[in-house]
Amino acid sequence: MNGPVVVTTTLPDPVLDRLRTAGPVWTPPDPGPLDRGALLTSVPGAAAIVATLNDRIDAEVADAAGPGLRVVANVAVGFDNLDVPALRARGVEVTNTPGVLTDATADLTFGLLLAVTRRLGEGERLLRARTPWSFQLGFMLGSGLQGKTLGIVGLGQIGRAVARRALAFGMRVVYTGRNPAPAPVERELSATRLPLADLLATADVVSLHCPLTEGTRHLIDADALATMKPTAFLVNTTRGPVVDEAALATALADGVIAGAALDVFEHEPDVHPGLLERDNVALAPHLGSATTETRTAMAMRAAENVCAVLAGAAPLTPVPIR
Repeated sequence: MNGPVVVTTTLPDPVLDRLRTAGPVWTPPDPGPLDRGALLTSVPGAAAIVATLNDRIDAEVADAAGPGLRVVANVAVGFDNLDVPALRARGVEVTNTPGVLTDATADLTFGLLLAVTRRLGEGERLLRARTPWSFQLGFMLGSGLQGKTLGIVGLGQIGRAVARRALAFGMRVVYTGRNPAPAPVERELSATRLPLADLLATADVVSLHCPLTEGTRHLIDADALATMKPTAFLVNTTRGPVVDEAALATALADGVIAGAALDVFEHEPDVHPGLLERDNVALAPHLGSATTETRTAMAMRAAENVCAVLAGAAPLTPVPIR
């Protein structure tokens, strides 16, 4: 008999119904996220934990759950909130939700890209402030995308989806990553692989889609920003700590780059005040996967992983071994 499935945040009713086919389900009294103490007191005896990126699931949590813990299902593609080696050392399966949020995140990435390059947020703020204005040929000019170069850091599923959208806007695609993309992908996207320094120096827009690891934390720091063109824009929809926010705020204030668009933040939910005060920064509160359809699909994928493992089968989408 399996122990309960502990869910750390509110999930759609169909997802909870699916989880209940695997055993009893514990849900928090409010939408969460759970603080550390509440998380530790909620998991003893759990057979499964359904977590989100707000939850640090590590050895302490696994030991609090006890030897009956069989699976941790993260409702996210990223899994930097999970201590994967510690969990696997305790025989716990670890899963994520790749694929189902690719298009939603790529759409949001391009929305932010357009917002910062075409000054959409700045224009909306002007109107909402009832600032007098009139059409003029030189009024609030932005930067066009046709013929420009998009540099993608991490050409995984989301990076590729962003590249396809860029091609539709007449952009050229370059990318960097640990390994070359498969030749058919490079041909489809007409994409050229470059070292990171060359990509930063070449691209008119740099879009970040790499996972957060110790190797990518502060990948975009003061030195990296100084390598970019003064007319270039930075877009981050992956994980906040990939960018050194203080360095970015300084670079923007000093005119090192032209602007930035961010959906994720280094100390989320806090945002560096130097970013909040700038008109050449477009901001969103971690909305990359925030459509009803996508968030439901993510949660259902996590539930299917839990049900598979608790039924003695292999998970659908285990976290890859690196």
